[in-house]
Amino acid sequence: MKAVDLNHEVLGSGDLPLVVLHGLFGAGRNWRALAKKLSEQCRVYLLDMRNHGHSPQSEFMDYPHMAADVAAFLQCQGLERANILSHSMGGKAAMWLCLTQPDNIERIAVVDIAPVAYQHNFNIIVDALLRLPLAEINKRQQADSLLSVDIQEQGLRQFLLQNLESVQDGFRWRIDLDIIKAALPNILGFPSLDNISPYQNKALFLRGGKSKYLLDEHKHDIGALFPKVQYQTIAGAGHWPHVDQPDLFLDTVKQFFCINL
Repeated sequence: MKAVDLNHEVLGSGDLPLVVLHGLFGAGRNWRALAKKLSEQCRVYLLDMRNHGHSPQSEFMDYPHMAADVAAFLQCQGLERANILSHSMGGKAAMWLCLTQPDNIERIAVVDIAPVAYQHNFNIIVDALLRLPLAEINKRQQADSLLSVDIQEQGLRQFLLQNLESVQDGFRWRIDLDIIKAALPNILGFPSLDNISPYQNKALFLRGGKSKYLLDEHKHDIGALFPKVQYQTIAGAGHWPHVDQPDLFLDTVKQFFCINL
C-alpha cells in the first residue's frame, strides 16, 4: 500500500504533538483558528488528507490508505507518539490507524462520526458541484448563487466553495470530484473488523447535540473497539461543533488532552 506525502502546516513549538485530520470536502486550513489557540503549548499539525487541499491526488481512497498516509507522516516527522484530533472522514481514518497501529497514538478524539457504515447521499452534493459551469463563472458570488439551487444551506455552500480556487483563466476545483464520487462507498463505509484488536488508550467521541451522525445506538460498536471511551455532547451544535460552538469545543478538547492554557 503506497502512502502519499500529505501537505501540512505546523503551528506552535510545544512538546505536545497534536495531529488534526479534517473531514470530507475539508482541508487542514479549516482548523487554523482552533490550532492557533492550541499552539502556545501544542505543536499542531494540520494535515490535508489525500485528494483534499494541496495533498496529492490518488484514485485509491479508502481508510486503510488514508491511515497509511498519516502513519507515514508521523514517521517522516519523527513523531513516535502523537495525539490525534479528527473529524468525520478524518475521524474514521484516525480510528483505523489506532486499531491497526496503536503504538503511534497516545490519545484520539473523534468528532461526530462512528466506526460504522452510513447511508447519507453525498452524491447529491458532488453532482451539484460537478454541474457548476466553471467556464462561465467570473466571481465566487456567482458560483454561490448557482449552487444555491441545489444546496440551500448557506453555511454548507460556503464550506464547499472553499475548494474553488481562482486561476488565471477563471476558476477550478482544488479537489478531484470524480475521484471523490467514485470513492464515496468507501468513505461512507468502514473496513472489515475481522481480527482487529481494541484500542487500549483513552478515546473521546464528541458529537454535536443537533447532529445525526453519532448516535446512542453507535455506542455498542464504539465501546467494543475503544473500551476506554469517553463521550461528550456539544449542545447547540451540528456536525461541525468546532464551528458552531468553538469555545465549548476548545474547552472539551483541552480537558481531554490535558492542555492547560
